[in-house]
Amino acid sequence: MRVGLIVPGYSANAADWCIPALRHLAGELARTEDVRVIAVRYPYATARYQVDGVDVLALGGAARRGLGSVGVVRATLAAVAAEHRRRRFDVLHAFWATESGFLTALAGRLLGVPTVVSLAGGELVHLPDIGYGDQRRGWERLKIRTGLRLADTVTAGSAYLLRLATRHMPPVGTGKLRWAPLGVPLDMFSASRAEVGVESRVLHVGTLTAVKDQALLLRAFGLARQEHRALRLEIVGDGPLRGRLEALSRSLGLADSVCFRGDVNHAALPALYGGGGVFVLSSRHEAQSMVAVEAAACGLPIVGTNVGVVPELCRSPVGVAPVGDAAALAQALLAVSAETSAAATYAHERAQADFGVAVCAARFKALYAAM
Repeated sequence: MRVGLIVPGYSANAADWCIPALRHLAGELARTEDVRVIAVRYPYATARYQVDGVDVLALGGAARRGLGSVGVVRATLAAVAAEHRRRRFDVLHAFWATESGFLTALAGRLLGVPTVVSLAGGELVHLPDIGYGDQRRGWERLKIRTGLRLADTVTAGSAYLLRLATRHMPPVGTGKLRWAPLGVPLDMFSASRAEVGVESRVLHVGTLTAVKDQALLLRAFGLARQEHRALRLEIVGDGPLRGRLEALSRSLGLADSVCFRGDVNHAALPALYGGGGVFVLSSRHEAQSMVAVEAAACGLPIVGTNVGVVPELCRSPVGVAPVGDAAALAQALLAVSAETSAAATYAHERAQADFGVAVCAARFKALYAAM
C-alpha cells in the first residue's frame, strides 16, 4: 500500500527525536508498505530526506501563523496532490485532529482517497485555567469538527480518549471511531533489559508543564512519604515550571527525597525505566501517554490519574486516582508499592500484547486494508 502520513512535525535527522512515537510507527509501517511522511510545520525548512528508511517531505511551515496559515493550507494540499500524481496514495493518515487532521480529511475528499485521523493530544479538551486544550479557540474547534466529520475513520489510543471522542462526534459519525494506540519498540523498551530495581523508587517522566500537573505529584508524594519514609521520587524532564516545582518541593520539605534529573534523550530512557520501582503519572489530560507504555514495557507497575492508558495498564482500580486528587494519588501509590510484582507483571503483559509497535502497526495496516 502507498500510505501518506501527514503530521505537524517529524524528525529532521536520525539524531532528532522530534515525536518518537510517530518515528517508530512510520519505520515499522515502512518495513512492508510504501510510506511517505509529509511534515507540515517542522523541520523549519523545506526539504526531502530520509530517516530510518522513511521518505520525508518537510514543508517548513513553522513560521507561518495567523493569516500566514492560509499559505500553509495551500502548500500542504498542493504537496499532497503532487505526491498523489507521482504515485497514487491508497490511504492518507493524519496525527492530531487539528491542522493536520483538517488538511488530511480535506485532501482525501478532493483526491478521492480514504482518510484516517488519529486523535493524539488536546484536541477535545478545554482547560482554560491552565491555558490548555484546542477547544478553547473557535478556529481550532472548527478545524477539529470539520476534520472529524470528513474523515472516513477516526482513531484514539485509549479507552479514555474514545469516550471523549464519542461526545464530540456527530451521532452518525460515532460508528467510524476505532481504538488504535501508538506503540513502542519492544526490543528497545524491554523488561529483559531492566536491572534489578529499587521498589522505593518512584519515577515520573514528562515535560514540566501545567497539564502534566507535577505540583499534584509532589503533594501526593509528600503524603505517601508520611507513611512510607523510604520512598524517593525522580522527575525526568524539563520545562517552564521547573523553578516553581523545585521551590514547591523545598516548601513541602521534600528536597532531600526528590531529584529533578532534567531532559534525557529518548534513546536513554530504557536504562532509566530499568532502575525499577513504580512509574507514576499525574496529568490532567493524556490522549494516550507513551511514557506510561514505555515504563510498562520495561516492567514497571503503573500508578496515575484517570487519563490516557493508565486505567488499561493498572491491574486494579486502586492504582488509578481522580484527576487533581492528591490524597487519592498518594493512596494509589502506596497500594501499588505494596504489590509491586503483581502490578508490574500485569502492566508488562498488557504492553506486550497491545502496545508493541509491530502490533500497533499491524492494527493500522488492517484498518487501511479494510478501507
